[in-house]
Amino acid sequence: MIPVDLTVHLTGLELTDTAIIGLALKTMLVAFKLSAPILATSLVVGFTISLFQSMTQIQEVTLSFVPKVIGVGIALLICGNWMLHTMISFTQQLFESIPSLLS
Repeated sequence: MIPVDLTVHLTGLELTDTAIIGLALKTMLVAFKLSAPILATSLVVGFTISLFQSMTQIQEVTLSFVPKVIGVGIALLICGNWMLHTMISFTQQLFESIPSLLS
């Protein structure tokens, strides 16, 4: 069996596998935080519309599209500032941590 070395060499500097996994974990957590308000809004609106459709026996496929778009738009208006601030601060932290990752 060939041993696998998970260390990436960049011009004599090394980036360990632990640092890469930590960075990937932080990135996935930020992506989850940023997508949660939009996905939760879409889920709640879709569930409400499907519940309404099943109670009234209206079987229109396009009925849930417009309320979902409106709900997601409202969620973006409410959470957009926070989402942008989170993304900018994560990117700044990422760029600031580059020297420590390479040493």
